Amino acid sequence: MRHLLLCLPFLLPWIAQAAPSTDDCAAHSQALLDALHRGDAQTLTTHFNPAMHQAADPARLINTWQRFTDQWGVLQEIGHAQSKPGLAARTVVITPLHFAQKTIDAVVACDADGSVAGLHFVPEATSAATTMTPLPPGVSQQSLQVPTPLGPLPATLTFPSAIHERVPAVLLVAGSGPSDGDETIGPNKPFRDLAIKLAQAEIASLRYDKRTLTYGARMAGQNMTIDQEVTDDALTALKLLHGLPTIDPQHVYLLGHSLGAMLAPKIAQKTNDLAGVILMAAPARPLQRLLLEQLTRKIEMHTPATAERQHQLDALQAQVAVIDQLDPQHLPKTPLLLHLPASYWLSLRDYDPMATAQALKVPMLVLQGDRDVQVSAQRDFGRWRQAFVSNPRVRLIDYPTLSHLFMPAGDPPGPADYRRPAHVADKVIGDIVQWIDDQLTDTSCGRCLTTGEMPHPVTHAG
Repeated sequence: MRHLLLCLPFLLPWIAQAAPSTDDCAAHSQALLDALHRGDAQTLTTHFNPAMHQAADPARLINTWQRFTDQWGVLQEIGHAQSKPGLAARTVVITPLHFAQKTIDAVVACDADGSVAGLHFVPEATSAATTMTPLPPGVSQQSLQVPTPLGPLPATLTFPSAIHERVPAVLLVAGSGPSDGDETIGPNKPFRDLAIKLAQAEIASLRYDKRTLTYGARMAGQNMTIDQEVTDDALTALKLLHGLPTIDPQHVYLLGHSLGAMLAPKIAQKTNDLAGVILMAAPARPLQRLLLEQLTRKIEMHTPATAERQHQLDALQAQVAVIDQLDPQHLPKTPLLLHLPASYWLSLRDYDPMATAQALKVPMLVLQGDRDVQVSAQRDFGRWRQAFVSNPRVRLIDYPTLSHLFMPAGDPPGPADYRRPAHVADKVIGDIVQWIDDQLTDTSCGRCLTTGEMPHPVTHAG
């Protein structure tokens, strides 16, 4: 799945003919992409010219689209189409497809009547903003590997160049989907931002590619669980981090973002080797409920109020209902929400991140962007606040202007925020560094646990 071929063999020889209407081609392109997104093979083929009818397999196209979703998360937005002249007087329409973790371009070529004569998908053109910047002075990196049953995962240890003694370290656990170690989303790399700034503050970090990225093709169609996606590899990475000679094993912290934050209490529950846990944009509700909210909002934003939209909403509700009522003895064979197997959803059913976090003994830092459109500041962070506002081992901080990536959000916030080059806000990283420093001093939360002292457990940061 990692090396999924984007170019499909549906670009046929083009013969010279009159140029089609740009508007007609754009309309057919939009309708074709909408049909792909719905998985509607019958409607999909109505936009093909005769040659495409012969050459293109609608089921294969829909399966490819589903693989995009499996690899990069849900489709957040079909972007603004641009038209340009193609070969042999045809028109080509290029439409960006903004999935949760990657943007690709759909390239559609049209005949004179606007019918679709060719289709392929290509990576979005790379801009200067996505170019990797060099490491700043004083920061070093080392390539490592996190072992898994399927093989090693590429990992990166980032640390201060001048190490005179063992340093504290943070393991970074990414959100949902097949994320790389930088947690790359569009032009943004939030985990790389964190790693560099932590190293500048003399704190090491380890981040790694997820198993679903490195071995996604081998995992496709298997009865995957949440432990195979997140928990097991995080625990292995923690052991690796503890064994490094430059790391202070008494001060290793776990930082999870999004799904990684939701699973962080579960990971912490399975080890006694953590000095603290940091949750960034942590869901407090069952994952299927969170996705139901996200996908409902997306459908309502991008689909006209028709019987077709209601059909999509009803189908979404039906899938969530199936997940809610899964019988371990009679699991569905077909994939469920996000094309994930029933085994995955069953492995999450009895997990309560809030209750698990309440049973932990280590200090916690809970962070939330108030303009997060994926994890709600009210319905998720509000529950964390209600559960832990009086708990001396927990500090909660929210940021009024920041997004799910803890970067500046638009007004209104939305999927475009992920495509705008930015960096994790310095205030957020400063708060993480300060909290870790607190654990290393006489005024640490460890002392707060015995004295009951924790000034300002709830903070609002600008």
